[in-house]
Amino acid sequence: MPKHGKRFRAAQAVVTQDAYSLRDAVALLKQMPQTKFDQSVELHLKMGIDPKQSDQNVRGSISLPAGLGRSRRVVAFCPVEQVEEAKKAGAVEAGIDDLVEKIQGGWMDFDVAVAHPQVMSKVAKLGRVLGPQGKMPTPKAGTVGTDVPKLVAEYQAGKLEYRNDSGGNIHAIVGKISFDVDAIVRNVETLIEHIRRAKPASAKGQYFQKATLSATMMPGLPIDMKTLPIGV
Repeated sequence: MPKHGKRFRAAQAVVTQDAYSLRDAVALLKQMPQTKFDQSVELHLKMGIDPKQSDQNVRGSISLPAGLGRSRRVVAFCPVEQVEEAKKAGAVEAGIDDLVEKIQGGWMDFDVAVAHPQVMSKVAKLGRVLGPQGKMPTPKAGTVGTDVPKLVAEYQAGKLEYRNDSGGNIHAIVGKISFDVDAIVRNVETLIEHIRRAKPASAKGQYFQKATLSATMMPGLPIDMKTLPIGV
């Protein structure tokens, strides 16, 4: 079993409850011994879905009210007439044939890929490369659209894309530890409401089963589900 460092153990020592309200959990994270870098705050959700059923997978994208506190490297697959605009909007690379070839050659120095519907037939060649990393543009995730420069600007500024993993869990960054409590709470509540509205019709039983809030180098804090906007 891996051993945790002194800072982690000190942080873990202040976790004294089985569950915390969302606001109390955020406040407690900010009171824990901090690192020299601005840690990301992460929300982990256990969902009542069967991830083996394609019609029960949950994914989407959203711009959170307080942002994510970081910019992201975005590439744009687009027709030639949108290349310059996409680059002006912040794309690190834009185009189609040359960009596809570059990625096929092993270049992956980006966080998000967006695409115009007209070029998706060519982007499809990258499915085996981008799919496993969660970088394949898809309409459901909100990374495919006709206004590519707008997509670039949104994702470059920190628009969040989420999807469940093979265990039915959703992991998402909801801000930075330097954010004030209200900002993180707003981001979490907005994201949960968005995921609530995305509930698959075929998902039965309790949709939100468990929630945990943590920071990059901190222990997870279990959240009292009654304090979250999860509906019924």
